[in-house]
Amino acid sequence: MMKKELKIKSNKTNQQKQKRTNPLANVFDDFIDFCQSKSLFMLHYCTGCGAIELPPAMTSRFDMERLGIQPMVTPRQADILLVTGYVSVKTLKRVILTYEQMQAPKYVIGICSCTVNGGMYWQSYATAKKLNEYMPVDVYIAGCMPRPEAVLEGLNRLKNNIKNDRKEQKGSAWKDYYKNYDYYLGNQQNLFGKEWQTPVDVIAEAKLYGLEGEGTYGENTKKLKMVQHPLLPQEMKL
Repeated sequence: MMKKELKIKSNKTNQQKQKRTNPLANVFDDFIDFCQSKSLFMLHYCTGCGAIELPPAMTSRFDMERLGIQPMVTPRQADILLVTGYVSVKTLKRVILTYEQMQAPKYVIGICSCTVNGGMYWQSYATAKKLNEYMPVDVYIAGCMPRPEAVLEGLNRLKNNIKNDRKEQKGSAWKDYYKNYDYYLGNQQNLFGKEWQTPVDVIAEAKLYGLEGEGTYGENTKKLKMVQHPLLPQEMKL
């Protein structure tokens, strides 16, 4: 308990130190949020049938790129992760790994009812029902399947959240992954097994971003430390 209290106190003092005294700082922060909302790279992880609605949303009739949103092929350069439909337990491992590889700030959009409650697969043993139990979701676009207009409306909603992030704290769902990592990790372990781990050191990232909190640590992170091992380079054999 003493260690936890010391960590919480140190986090509070660090946050107090990080407060800016320059009156123009808020102006620059608002400008940065505005620029981020106008230029977003999208990584579409086509897990299900909702992916059918993306080509018409990108092409000339609806033209997603006029909103400043364009597709990207790697998680390292992407801002938005689109999960387009039902997510099997096997695929969810790859979705989480992709999300953890994205650079912050990062955002998740769940498309189709399957990401909300499992949709027509709600009774399936092999399908994850609620995406936000395993990773934070910024915007849900319900429907089976939603039309391109609904996809654009969801993207516009996310853009407004990013633009007003510091004022209304609406576009900061990615911070919850670090602040409440023990909760998300526990749900992942319940689904994938107690030895579940990814190559990404999420706790180290939480410290880097100054988002380390009381919910970052817990019983599930203790289990992770017991089984976690560093990645080793593969041997090249001829």
